[in-house]
Formats: sequence, structure tokens, C-alpha cells
Amino acid sequence: MIHSYKRQILATLAATAVFASCVTKKYQQPVVNTDKLYRDTTISDTTSMASMPVSQLFSDTVLVNLIQEGLRENLDLKTAVQRINEAQATFNQSKAAYLPSLEGSGTVTRAKTSAASLNFPPEFANSFNLKTTTYQAALSTSWEADIWGKLSSSKRAALASLLQSDAAKRAVQTQLIADIANAYYNLLALDEQLAITQQTLTIRVKDVETVKALKEGAVVNGAAVVQSEANRYAAEVTIPDLKQSIREAENALSILLARAPGTIKRTTLSEQKPVADLKTGIPSQLLKKRPDVQEAEFAFRSAFENTNLARTYFYPQLTITGQAGLSTLQLKNFFDHSIFYNFVGGITQPIFNKGQNRARLRTAQAQQQEAYYAYQKSLLTAGQEVTNALFSYQNAIEKQGSRVKQLQALEKSVDYTKELLRYSSATNYTDVLTSEQNLLAAQLSGVNDHLQELQAIVNLYRALGGGWK
Repeated sequence: MIHSYKRQILATLAATAVFASCVTKKYQQPVVNTDKLYRDTTISDTTSMASMPVSQLFSDTVLVNLIQEGLRENLDLKTAVQRINEAQATFNQSKAAYLPSLEGSGTVTRAKTSAASLNFPPEFANSFNLKTTTYQAALSTSWEADIWGKLSSSKRAALASLLQSDAAKRAVQTQLIADIANAYYNLLALDEQLAITQQTLTIRVKDVETVKALKEGAVVNGAAVVQSEANRYAAEVTIPDLKQSIREAENALSILLARAPGTIKRTTLSEQKPVADLKTGIPSQLLKKRPDVQEAEFAFRSAFENTNLARTYFYPQLTITGQAGLSTLQLKNFFDHSIFYNFVGGITQPIFNKGQNRARLRTAQAQQQEAYYAYQKSLLTAGQEVTNALFSYQNAIEKQGSRVKQLQALEKSVDYTKELLRYSSATNYTDVLTSEQNLLAAQLSGVNDHLQELQAIVNLYRALGGGWK
């Protein structure tokens, strides 16, 4: 008889496990297409610059130290860490849901019962008013059996949210490294443009004196003198704006470092030695290297488990509750024959819940699909950013080659027009002005070309998922 009873229990548990597997589904990573994510690029080499440490990517030790400071002090990164702590607490709570609850209580009850309520004769009513005092101490417990995977789905959803928070923190970290490096390079470029403009101003101040001397010698007229002065002030007026931009760039970089606005120690643009061999790896590696893509997948995984959780609300809930303790009318007899207990096992089957369960499931399914679309978009965005960074780098290199030749030609143009103005009438001062203005514009553009190259490398590094390992 006992063996027959055990077999029935085992059969019931096995049937329950089968039904539970039909209610909730096992998560599988969604299939996404990574072909042709990098435009006009076919790559088979799995080596990726994303695996490079920051100290190897950047040769400027000042920049490396600033990045390390940012990783220690940046407030957005600290906020992301606290979000991980929040998700960890939620996950720990979901694991504790498997355990029974336990509560302790102690009560003292004073009650009075009249004789009239007990149907005593009126003449005895005043003599039989009953007063009682009850002393009670008890422990109560409740436990929900995870038959349909409700608690398991909730736990897996919480775990996915925890992993999502961790991936979000890593995404903040990679973006922070890129932001610090780009801001630093921008600051160096502004320094270089200011130096070029100040040098140009010095030359143009001397040009004014030269033109005045040429006027004294009747080589040029008064218009040339006025034009040379205007050309000098055209350079001078841009210097305050450049200084303002430098100050604002320093302040912006200070915020990334969680500093009060102030001076940023730095080197020069000419000292930078950019990495030349840019390895992107294959597009499918973005699934593991890009933190924001991982974050989107974990968000989908959490939504998937929430859909599982919503399905379990359609099935019975088995709850076991119990209470035990001591209860007596006399405090002196509290530990003598005063034990009481009760245990109750109950099943609750939803029959009509005003459409809440169905609405919960449809909402969860819609949110799961939204998360899937967001996951797909995050991967497409990653491919776009890699492609854009590669193209930007290639353009910068191409422009720098042409820019060198342009600068050489413009420098000769300035020298030739000045010589012609000084020793012949084959030109006028307007030609000198034009050549000088073109030279300054090309010099400033050359700085931007170099900046574009450096920032393209940084953006490619971030786009590939570098910086968080």
C-alpha cells in the first residue's frame, strides 16, 4: 500500500513537470543576420582592435591617465554601478521567493461577554458578566509551490535584468573612454589652431609695416595699406573665439572627469601617434563585443521570461500555510498544555479575473516583440557606426595627402605674390590678400584633417566594443 502511494506521488510530480514545461518555454538566443553589416567590406580575419587595452591604443600617457581618472571618478559610470546594485538586490529577492515565509507574533486579548448574550435569566445577568484574557504567541509560515515555473521565470527575468544592468555599465564605460579621448583631441586641435592663428597674426603685423614702407616708395597706394591692416585684424578677431572654445572644451572635459571646471594638462597635436593597422574583425563578433548589443539582448531575454511569467497566471496556484504556537487564559500556565497548530494546503484556480490575466499576457508578448526589434536595431546601429568610422578614417588619410600638396602650393603662392608686389607691377595687393587667406584656411583645415583621423580611430574602437575588458 505504501509503495503504491509513493508511485502515485512520483507519477503526479512527473505529470506536473511535463505540464510545467508546456506552460513556460526555454530561452534561446534570437537569430539575427550579421551578413554585410560592414558596408562595402568583406572581412574574414577575426582579429579586432576592440581587444586592445587603452594603454596600447593611445601612445599619449597624459591621455591614458585622464581616461583612468574618468573611469574612477565619472558620475555617470558611478550611477551605472548603483543600477547594478539595484538589479542585484532584485535578483536576490527573486531567489528568496522559493523559500517559505516565516512570521512571529505575540498578542494579549481582553474580552468581556455579557450574561444576556448567553441567555441567562435577568435576575442573574449582573452576576454572570464574563471577563477573559487570552495570551498567545505564534509562528506563521506560508509557501508557494513552483509548479508551473512562476517563481523560476521571475528569477530568470531578474537575472536577465541584472546582466542587462552590467552590460549597460560597460556601454557607459566604452562611451566614456571615447568621449574623453575625443574631447582631449579636440582640445589639442584648438590649441594648434590658436597657435597657427597667432603665428599668422605676427606675420600680418609685419606685413602692415612692409606695405607702409612700399607706399613710401610709391610701389603701392594707400588702399593697399588699408587692406593689409584689415587683413591683420581679420586674423586677430578670431583669436578670442578660439580661446573661448578652448576654455569651454576644458570645462566639458572636466565634467567627464567629475572635476570642477579648470585647466586640463595636455600635450600637443603633433605628438600624437595614431594606430595605423585598424582591425575590425568579423561582424558577428559585435554580438559579444558590443556592450549595448548585449544589453539589448538581455532586455529581450527579460521580456521573454516575463511572457513565461504571464502564462503561469492562467494555472492553479498551490499554497501551503501553517501556524503554531502557545495560547492560554492564564499567564502562569503559558507553557503547560497550551500548544496549538494548524496547517492548510490550498489550490487557487483563476476562473474569472476581469480579463487581467489575458491582458497581462498580451502586454508581455507585445513588450517581448518590442525588445526583439530593439535588439535587431542595436546590431544594425553597431554596423553603421563601424562603417562610418572606417569611412571617416579613410577620408581623413586621403585628405591629408592632398592637404600637404595644397599647403606647399599656397606657401609658394604667398611668397611669389609678395615678391611680385615688391619688385614688379605684375600683381596687386589683392592677390597677396587672397593667397594669405587661402593659406590660413588650409592650415586650419589641415588641423581638422588630423583631428578627424584621431577621432575616427577612437570612434571605430568604441564601435567595435573596445574599452570595457
